[in-house]
Amino acid sequence: MFIVNVEAAIRNNEKWLIIERSKKEEHAGGLLSLVGGKVELEGNSKDILERTLIREIYEEVGVEVRDELIYVHSTSFITDKGENVVDVVFLCEYDSGEVFPKSSNEVENVHWLTVEEMQQNSKAPDYLIDSIKKAELLIKRD
Repeated sequence: MFIVNVEAAIRNNEKWLIIERSKKEEHAGGLLSLVGGKVELEGNSKDILERTLIREIYEEVGVEVRDELIYVHSTSFITDKGENVVDVVFLCEYDSGEVFPKSSNEVENVHWLTVEEMQQNSKAPDYLIDSIKKAELLIKRD
């Protein structure tokens, strides 16, 4: 079985909302990441990926995004503990709120960064930059 994880590529004023994961996190602690989290069991449910992501964004960084989420891409990986994860990234439009590390157990710090700033940051894994580049391609198509 897989853990399903959702992440948000949130852009505002030519910059992307990036979190620095808490060093307490088992997976990728201390690295830069998109905001997101695991889908929880709900039984029969509609729009579970979208609702999970909107909730996680607010819980982790205190901002709201518009309801229309656009699929960017999906990947799979295995955690250090051997758990299989399916990760789904959505492009989200910032709506309101002042960004801050609301959940200190999950988020050490928050940043608004350009792609270039991410590429120059040693804490930015390749998969983060790949997700942002794919999200930027979607924006350029519009």
